[in-house]
Amino acid sequence: MHDLIVIGAGLTSLMAAYTAAKAGLKVKVIAKGLGALHWSAGTVDVLGYYPDEREPVERPLQAIQELAKVLPQHPYALLNGMELKDALQVFSSLAKGIGLPYLGNADTNLLLPSPVGAARPTFLAPLAQTTSDLSRTEPMLIVGFRGMRDFFPELIAENLNKQGHKARAAFLPLDLITDRRDSNTMQWANGLDDPARRNKLAAELKKLVRPGERVGPPAILGMAEHAALMKELQAATGAAVFEIPTLPPSVPGIRLNTALRQHVERLGVQVEISMGIIGFHEQDGRVEWVETQTSSRPLKHHAQNFLLATGGILGGGINTDHTGRVWEVVFDLPLAMPDRRSEWFRSRFLDPAGHPIFSSGVPINRQFQPIGADGSTIYANVWAAGSTLAHADPIRERSLEGIAIATGIAAAKQIAKLTADR
Repeated sequence: MHDLIVIGAGLTSLMAAYTAAKAGLKVKVIAKGLGALHWSAGTVDVLGYYPDEREPVERPLQAIQELAKVLPQHPYALLNGMELKDALQVFSSLAKGIGLPYLGNADTNLLLPSPVGAARPTFLAPLAQTTSDLSRTEPMLIVGFRGMRDFFPELIAENLNKQGHKARAAFLPLDLITDRRDSNTMQWANGLDDPARRNKLAAELKKLVRPGERVGPPAILGMAEHAALMKELQAATGAAVFEIPTLPPSVPGIRLNTALRQHVERLGVQVEISMGIIGFHEQDGRVEWVETQTSSRPLKHHAQNFLLATGGILGGGINTDHTGRVWEVVFDLPLAMPDRRSEWFRSRFLDPAGHPIFSSGVPINRQFQPIGADGSTIYANVWAAGSTLAHADPIRERSLEGIAIATGIAAAKQIAKLTADR
């Protein structure tokens, strides 16, 4: 029997599994699908926007102290003063150890160009994105590939120039990196692991770049050979090279997810995907097992403890129907949410305060265990973390990865301590 089953396969789950495995627990991860890293920019957003404010946060760790006072039930408010900072350090050390170093600017948010050239606040970014920080003064050459869907260098450069950042656009032929007529960013990145294609790309970029410029192609610069390709391009062009995130699928996010999963598996964690949970059994206030659908009969997964990290309403961990019913999809846990369906959304689609339904989630105590309306623990051996939690809107706040890392580690530590005390 496993000491811990983590339900979900995103950043929260992988950081929790890593923490628990390092503490000596026998861990299994089960999930219906893959996490949000496949769709995100691959960065670590801690707090990009303070609730109800339009201007980006400059110093997120400092702003979170005020946030915790104003929103005492926010997931960040459940952490003590050092837990978030320590968790980010754990992540940074881990990322460096698996060959994907993440960098930041001390306690200040970076401002990186988005796929449309907007300034995107983030706290930590892959090495391949940090050179695009808009606080730097070097002009930018935004490079696209003719025929590539959903990446528009001229639009990016135009928007950057409007914000006072000198940029220009250029194009290369798509057949430089692929022979396929219909492909996506993942396939292009895998193709650029080929040395011959890398050499061709380096030679063409060298022709485009002007002295003093930094070069920003889309985030497709290799998958397994990403680090080698970055070095080769910088050596060939004599310029700083950075990636600009694209629309999904996200190559930087997939790189991180793949590397983290491989690392936790080396630590002995069993990771099983395509395991949609269809039921569970509890006895005397404890969950005994969860079961997943198979081609024949349901498969039971037994464990001493369970950590729920399935995501929020946008991630599939919480569901709704046309009647206005809202439910947590694994254990049917109580939710903190608007009382009436009419209160789910505000009248303006782009209301800066966001929509209340996206702050819905599982309420927890300071031990990260789900609780009912009276504050009592629902199950003695169930914990929750990540965007499943109530009282935060991680996408609007740009806090998704910060909450995932900090709460995933904190919940796993609670479980490890309880296991050690038995």
